[in-house]
Amino acid sequence: MPVHAPLPGLGLRSLKTALSTLFTALLYAFLPGRNPTFACIGAIFGLGYDMENSRLNGGNRFFGTIIGGFIGLGMYWLEHQLFPEGCYWLRLPLIFIGVVLLVTLCVCFHWPGGVQPGGVVLCIILFNTPAHHIDYAIDRMIDTGVGVVISLLINYLFPRRRLERWLHLKPVAKN
Repeated sequence: MPVHAPLPGLGLRSLKTALSTLFTALLYAFLPGRNPTFACIGAIFGLGYDMENSRLNGGNRFFGTIIGGFIGLGMYWLEHQLFPEGCYWLRLPLIFIGVVLLVTLCVCFHWPGGVQPGGVVLCIILFNTPAHHIDYAIDRMIDTGVGVVISLLINYLFPRRRLERWLHLKPVAKN
């Protein structure tokens, strides 16, 4: 339910998402050579309407990134063992196998929401990875975790009930 604000649809969750993203980017300002992009994406995905939803959304993003990252690393390694300069045509069956593995692992771990973010990381590693692929993949996993943790912290410190009390808003009735 939106806060009565000049911008339509702007609610407490929107404000907490913006705050989480701000704090994530601020943290990265003090980490030389680090880019906050994936951490900020983790923060945006990790902020739910309450703590339980944040754990689910953030968990989907983090778990999927970890699984997709490791599968992507394995596929990238396999490709470069067979073709040291890389081979686009080998990536086609590898992406198919990688997505099947990703879906299977996410289902086995009871985390099907990890398929989409894991697939994104898998595709980035296979089709758009810099020369230092291991560092790149590990950095994406860490960055996503940082953003998710900051969102969980924001939602923990600023639950809806507390913000409604501070802002003198009427509590929203749950359907």
